[in-house]
Amino acid sequence: LRGGGAASFDTKLVEVFGEIASDESLEPAFRALALTLPLEGDIAREIGRNVDPDAIFIARNALVKSIAAKNFDKLTAVWRSMADSAEFSPAAAPAGKRALKNVLLDYLSVHSDNSEMASEAYATATNMTDRFSALLLLTQRFSDAPQTTAALNAFEARYGSDGLVMDKWFWAQAIAPGDATLANVKRLTAHSGFSFDNPNRLRSLVGAFASSNPTGFHRADGAGYRFLADIVLRVDKGNPQTAARMLTAMRSWRSLEPTRKEKAREALASIATSPNLSTDVRDIVERTLA
Repeated sequence: LRGGGAASFDTKLVEVFGEIASDESLEPAFRALALTLPLEGDIAREIGRNVDPDAIFIARNALVKSIAAKNFDKLTAVWRSMADSAEFSPAAAPAGKRALKNVLLDYLSVHSDNSEMASEAYATATNMTDRFSALLLLTQRFSDAPQTTAALNAFEARYGSDGLVMDKWFWAQAIAPGDATLANVKRLTAHSGFSFDNPNRLRSLVGAFASSNPTGFHRADGAGYRFLADIVLRVDKGNPQTAARMLTAMRSWRSLEPTRKEKAREALASIATSPNLSTDVRDIVERTLA
């Protein structure tokens, strides 16, 4: 991809996902895990050098699309068979079915290239696991869709008074891939439910953006790094431990491709040269730059 070519995958690799999905001798929970691709950050760590987060994102999505296209009928049949009208149970068997159903929903939604299935899954969910899985699918795959905005608004209206659940609401938006997420994260720092004095809320929004959003945080223009630097310096004045913990998202900067690596180094240097740094932040930034 980085050289201008197209993503291509071994036919046997693509086909085996359909075999795993439809193999009823395997527990649904196991199938869900086996069908889940490594995260972009995991792939970046395997590559280890000259990492381009955008290329990883494109390649990973291309594999998702290839798997879904090749095995569409099998995946659809298994997804339908996982539907369960019984009362919610946290037991292992129904939990495994929910996990497999939601993994397959992601493949099928990517294949259809629209938010209708995820939106319907959100509207008809009878438990938090399915409801939040659908919301996460909407924010990750269809962040600009009106159905995603509607689901986010409905989720906030329903759980706005529950701090732990709202942490998940902020997190789901913070890890939405793409350049546009930075502007949304900045907007969310002005949300009435956000506070720089709340460490959990900081981690669920800014921390999640920096540590779990490769394409959004590692923008080629360096804006994500500058944003984190500004937040770290702001938070350091009142909560050095939280500021230092967020800064650890920059530890792998040397593995990036040259343009991003230089932008990351500049952001780290801007922190290192700032006056009145706490011992916690100074320790992290100096070790990261060393």
